[in-house]
Amino acid sequence: MDESEFDAFYRASFAKLVGQIHAMCGNRAEAQDAVQEAFVRAWDHRRKLDVDLGPEAWVRTTAYRLAVSNWRKLRRGRREPDRALETRPATEPSADLLIINAALAKLPEPQRRAIVLHHLCDMSVDDVARETGAPTGTVKARLSRGREALARILHSEKEYRHA
Repeated sequence: MDESEFDAFYRASFAKLVGQIHAMCGNRAEAQDAVQEAFVRAWDHRRKLDVDLGPEAWVRTTAYRLAVSNWRKLRRGRREPDRALETRPATEPSADLLIINAALAKLPEPQRRAIVLHHLCDMSVDDVARETGAPTGTVKARLSRGREALARILHSEKEYRHA
């Protein structure tokens, strides 16, 4: 991938990847930082990245791993993130998106990741299995259990809001 192809790839993918990683990790500022760092790393590997082999998956996986690593560091230090330092997104997400992201955050991480990759990233079960390193049957089980749990969470939220 040459520089102009990389620039086009960055422009076309950055916002979408931030939204996907945000749905996986639950923190928009963290997602932006992770995706930005993943693109820096992709730049270093741009000559090896092949447009036909899905460089977006490489960046998404790298960003996800960076976000998880940062989350572990924060948890290890038992420090709460300083909300005053978080930047506000340029556009506020819709109320529905906030509700869905909050519900996704309540799911176990493997189920949340499978649901985001399959439904938000529009990946097939086989593609999710390849990206996560899990067997296809495990991905199907995570999707099934995750959707059931998500439905219960969203149903309780709906009842709570209408009560």
